[in-house]
Amino acid sequence: MIRMGRNSKPETGGSYGESSSVEPEAPYRYQTESPQVGIRGGAISDSDAMARDIKEGRLSGFVGHGTTLTGETEFHAMLRVDGHLIGTVTSEAGTLIVGTNGVVDANVSVAAAMINGTVNGDVIASEKLQLGRTAQIIGNIQAPRLVVEEGAVIEGKCSMVRAREDSEKQVAADVENSYAVSQSYEESSVTDEERLSAALFDEAADEEEAADAAGV
Repeated sequence: MIRMGRNSKPETGGSYGESSSVEPEAPYRYQTESPQVGIRGGAISDSDAMARDIKEGRLSGFVGHGTTLTGETEFHAMLRVDGHLIGTVTSEAGTLIVGTNGVVDANVSVAAAMINGTVNGDVIASEKLQLGRTAQIIGNIQAPRLVVEEGAVIEGKCSMVRAREDSEKQVAADVENSYAVSQSYEESSVTDEERLSAALFDEAADEEEAADAAGV
């Protein structure tokens, strides 16, 4: 895992310097929650929260404000983007989080996405797509479940039925594969038992024939 970014410092101008009805988002905190209290009674900082999530495996990568990353990005757990990400973003089971200041110029294919910034590209979420009030997507979206807050902008086509059908087909295929594996295991177990019984029967028959021969 590679963490990219820089220490956030107060900057003049931009969304942090202007007064607006939209509250500025913390550099890392990705959920609306009250500050957590540590053992000594002090609030846990964003750096502490990030370190904890990295240690527990919930955060795979972080693109900090002012950082530009170009290329193919693939992650497993969670990727937070507060900077600029260019290329492609893929994850079979991960969650992509785009902060208010985050900009993603890429086609995105993930399990779930929470977008509060800008995405220039198509977004495919196999499980859920959530758009905050500051989200802006220039591209097509596809997700079986969609949550859109007032103020979000979507410039493109939206497909939910096809995504839901694909999700249901995938679930059905997984169930079928699990059932096939279970049946195969049961058949192999029965076969092993039958082979063991046949071997014991043959051994008993051989001993009986040997006893009869000795008696003669």
